[in-house]
Amino acid sequence: MHATNAGASRTRQVVAAVIGNALEWYDFIVYGFLASIVARQFFPSDDDYASLLMALATFGVGFFMRPVGGVLLGMYADRKGRKAAMQLIIRLMTLSIAMIAFAPNYLAIGMGAPMLIVVARMLQGFATGGEYASATAFLVESAPAHRKGLYGSWQLVGQCLAVFSGASMVALVTHLCSPEALDAWGWRIPFVFGLLIGPVGLWIRKHMQEPEEFLEARKQAKDQAPSLWQVLRTHRRALLVSMGLASGATVSFYVVLVNMPTFAHKSLGLPLDQVLLVQMLAVGLMTVVIPFSGALSDRIGRRPVLMAFTLGFFLMVYPLHLWVAAAPSVERLLVMQLALCSMIGGFYGPAPTALAEQFPVAVRSTGVSVAYNVAVMLFGGFAPLIVTWLTKVLNTPVAPSFYVLFACVLTLLGTYCLKEAVRPRAPDVIELGVKP
Repeated sequence: MHATNAGASRTRQVVAAVIGNALEWYDFIVYGFLASIVARQFFPSDDDYASLLMALATFGVGFFMRPVGGVLLGMYADRKGRKAAMQLIIRLMTLSIAMIAFAPNYLAIGMGAPMLIVVARMLQGFATGGEYASATAFLVESAPAHRKGLYGSWQLVGQCLAVFSGASMVALVTHLCSPEALDAWGWRIPFVFGLLIGPVGLWIRKHMQEPEEFLEARKQAKDQAPSLWQVLRTHRRALLVSMGLASGATVSFYVVLVNMPTFAHKSLGLPLDQVLLVQMLAVGLMTVVIPFSGALSDRIGRRPVLMAFTLGFFLMVYPLHLWVAAAPSVERLLVMQLALCSMIGGFYGPAPTALAEQFPVAVRSTGVSVAYNVAVMLFGGFAPLIVTWLTKVLNTPVAPSFYVLFACVLTLLGTYCLKEAVRPRAPDVIELGVKP
C-alpha cells in the first residue's frame, strides 16, 4: 500500500508540473504560429514584411523579461518553495493570455493596441522565465534517485504538449474559418482556449506537495537561501555550462518548432493548414522520444545521450533544409521535421535533469533560471526574427540552418564540459513498504 501511495503521489507531482508547464508555453506557441495575423491586426504597415518583423520583434520583447522573471521567481522558489512559485507563475500567465485574447486591434484604439500586446508579452516573459527552473527542480527533486532523468524529461513533454495543442488549435481555426473571419475574430479562439485551461492548472498546483529533497535542503540551510551574487560568484562554471546546453535547445525549439510553420508558408509557399499538420505529426514523434531518452540517460549517463543526439541533429539540419528548399513539398517537409524532431527529442529527454544537476538543491531554481533564461534571451527569443532577416539578406531558404548550426556548436561545448551526477543503481527488488 505504501508503495502504491508513493507512486500515486509522484504521478500527481508530474501531472502538476506538466499541465502547468504546457499552459505556460501554449500561448507562446500560438503567438508564434499566428504571427502574420497578429501583424496585420496590431502592427499594420504598407509593407507586409515590415509588419511581420514588428510582430516577431514583439515576440522577442517578452524574452527581455525572462531573465528578470527567472531571477526573481527562481529566488522566490528557493526561499518560499517550488509550490508557491509555480502557483504564482500560472496566475501571471493566465492574466497575460487574457490581455492578448481580448485586446482591441489597431483600428479600434490606435497605438494603444500594440502597446497592450507588448505589455502582455513582457508579463508572459516574466512568468515563463521562472517556470522552467521551478518545474524542473520540482520534478527532479520529486523523482526516485535512479529515475531523475526520466522524471525531468516530463518537463519537455509539457512543452511538446503545448506545441501540439497550439498547432492543433491554430490548424482547426485556420481550416474552419474563412481568411476574413480568421483575421476578424478567429485568431482569438486559440488564446481563449488557453485561458480556459488556467483555472485547471491552478487547482492542480494548489494540491501538489513540496519535494522532500527540497525541504531537507532548506532545513539544513536554516531557511536562508544564498543571494543572487553568491550564486553568480560560486557557480560560474555551472552557469556557463548550462548556458551552452540551453542555447542549442532553445534555438532548435524556436526555429524548428515555433517558426517553421510561418517559414514554410511564407518562404516555401506551402499551405499553412498542411504545414501545421506536418508539425503536429513531428511533435507527436518527439513527445514519444523524450521520455525514452530521459530514461536512457539514467542508465548510461546524461553526456553520452546528449552528445549523440546533438551530433545527429548537427549533421542532419543543413542537408535536410537544402533538400526541402530544392523542391518544396509537404512530403519533403514531413521527412525533414520527423528526422529533426526525433533528434531534438533525444536531446530534450536528459537536458532538464542535466541542467538541474549542475547546481545544489539550495540554489537550483535560481541557478537554472539564470543560465536558462539568459541563453533563451540571447539565442532563442529573437530566433524567428533572426532567421527571417537572414533569409531576406542571404536570399536563400536554407538560412535558418546556419543559425541552428551555430547554436549546436555551443551545445556540444557545454555537453563536453558537463558535470555528471553519480547515478545510483536501480533497485533489484521493488520495495513494497512492508516490514519483514
